[in-house]
Amino acid sequence: MSSRNVLVINSGSSSIKFALVNEDSEQFLIQGLAERLGSSEAVLNWQLGDEKHVAQLHGADHKEAFARLLPLVQKASHGQLTGIGHRVVHGGAHFTEASALNREVIDVIRRAAVLAPLHNPAGLIGIEAAMALYPELTQVAVFDTAFHQTMPPHAYRYAVPEHLYTDHNVRRYGFHGTSHMYVSRKAAAMTGLPVEDSCWLTAHLGNGCSTAAVVNGESLDTSMGLTPLEGLVMGTRSGDVDPSLHNHLARTLGWDTQRIETVLTKESGLLGLSGLSNDMRTLIEAREKGDERATLAIEVFCYRLAKSLAGMACALPKLDGLIFTGGIGENASLVRSKTLDYLRLFNFKLDEAANLKCVRGVGGMISADNHPRVLVVPTNEERQIAVETLALIDAHA
Repeated sequence: MSSRNVLVINSGSSSIKFALVNEDSEQFLIQGLAERLGSSEAVLNWQLGDEKHVAQLHGADHKEAFARLLPLVQKASHGQLTGIGHRVVHGGAHFTEASALNREVIDVIRRAAVLAPLHNPAGLIGIEAAMALYPELTQVAVFDTAFHQTMPPHAYRYAVPEHLYTDHNVRRYGFHGTSHMYVSRKAAAMTGLPVEDSCWLTAHLGNGCSTAAVVNGESLDTSMGLTPLEGLVMGTRSGDVDPSLHNHLARTLGWDTQRIETVLTKESGLLGLSGLSNDMRTLIEAREKGDERATLAIEVFCYRLAKSLAGMACALPKLDGLIFTGGIGENASLVRSKTLDYLRLFNFKLDEAANLKCVRGVGGMISADNHPRVLVVPTNEERQIAVETLALIDAHA
């Protein structure tokens, strides 16, 4: 039987990221990004093998972008497409695993949009467009929140009145679940440990950042909560702040809730601290030139990350290793080093040469001998989504 192809789609509010994953190939057959959709600068970038291509879309919306990219996928797959896997950010407490898309599942995703107003509606645009163009294919929703639904109540409940939880679903959900699942399982394979008997601290660090405690293949705690704003300092998101900050800003500056939310989600984090950029690469370069605000932003980022990892350790019965992943986690050796400096009580120690080597897709062990494991594991959310899509197709066959 020939190997199977799965199209993986991650539809954002103004973008569509896609990849064609073959179950027997490490390399994507085609991958690309349609971005700035809805604007005059809309563009489609894709890579086929070693060749990179670009096409201007000139004001295209999501449906028009799909109409341009899907023929490229069809050609790259030679017409052999087994299914489509969609990344969906928020499944609420309804979904603990990937689910085949149908009207009932789509309705639940739509209702969960109140918890992810920027993400779920955009995801639904991608789902509706793909289902219209490929009605005969099995299409699967893989939820960022699903992996974290194994958290116990003492980890996911907020200390708020019961009715807010029972009537309005106010609780911690967690995100980046596909990445935390993938890297924890990959780390187990790299170290020869069985997934069902391994315990990891994971740090997914990109423009969005989160940590997790993964025990025997299940998430027992994570840093993001009801929304992706809770937890770590991120590219433009503040992470944890005093809950009364909203009232303080409303009283002293007259800001409404929309303005406050915009500041905390789009103008804070590394960007807000540095006044320069939300890109860690830019901040590291500025730090090397003596920029004090960039230096502070990096220090706050690493300190808050270390605090979160130390807190996640409360959920572990043992520690088999700490995993760094995501754009920052996989490439910023300085961030890894500084973070571990704040975790001295855990006896972490880096092999400096190995730490410097792990950039641009190179993963591996970066801890010194006779010290707790520290690994860099490049994440591959697209492959994990494809794996879950094929597993569900097989289960229904």
